[in-house]
Amino acid sequence: MSKRQSIRKAIIIGMFFTFPITIAWMSPAMPIIYGFHGIVVGATIMFLVHFFIALFLGRAFCGFACPGGGLGECLMRINDKGLKNTKLRFIKYIIWALLVIATIVSFIWAGGIREVDFFAGLEDGWIFLLAPYRYVIYFGVLLGMLAAQLLLGKRSFCQCGCWVAPFMIIGTKVSDWLKLPRLRLKTNAGSCIGCKQCSKKCPMSLDVQAMVEAENMKNAECILCGECVDVCPKKSISYAFKNNS
Repeated sequence: MSKRQSIRKAIIIGMFFTFPITIAWMSPAMPIIYGFHGIVVGATIMFLVHFFIALFLGRAFCGFACPGGGLGECLMRINDKGLKNTKLRFIKYIIWALLVIATIVSFIWAGGIREVDFFAGLEDGWIFLLAPYRYVIYFGVLLGMLAAQLLLGKRSFCQCGCWVAPFMIIGTKVSDWLKLPRLRLKTNAGSCIGCKQCSKKCPMSLDVQAMVEAENMKNAECILCGECVDVCPKKSISYAFKNNS
């Protein structure tokens, strides 16, 4: 394992241990519940922050800092097989659309935005588990992630069920449309020897070698973790910070 990957995994697994706190700002329910009171909560704000970060860093948050992704990295020791049915990735867009629609409807019901409160719903304290009833929610989420990983393959919840990912995917699309410079992968197909190590190591079950051969590293599911960059014996893949030209 490269030094970069050792550091990345230490960070993202460490972020998983912050989940009892950060889950409140990743909850799909909080924006809707408080939307009916006209309150913009921390989760709503953070979803928008993920969109704006993606304009310049793509989905690097998923690869380096997502608490749920940290759990996915740990569970790869149990099941590191790739996702076979990639059509299941569409499920996260359905979840995202329902979240956005329900949030908009809730604010319309409340007559508009009345207040912005980043800490709304955390009256019991920043640590989500300080309120006993939230144990059911927290461990229910963890159980869902575990079940997805065991049944479907590595980081399958990230690929199929994450409602935050579409915010970042849309951010990358907008970034390309505006021709903004952002973090991305680039390749030199001429040096590729076809060892397929990049595809085997990809936590998002992408056919990276095919992307290299096509000299097109654009993929909505790429989380810029750099596994392919670091495993390639010929250094055919590298990071770049540039626009989509």
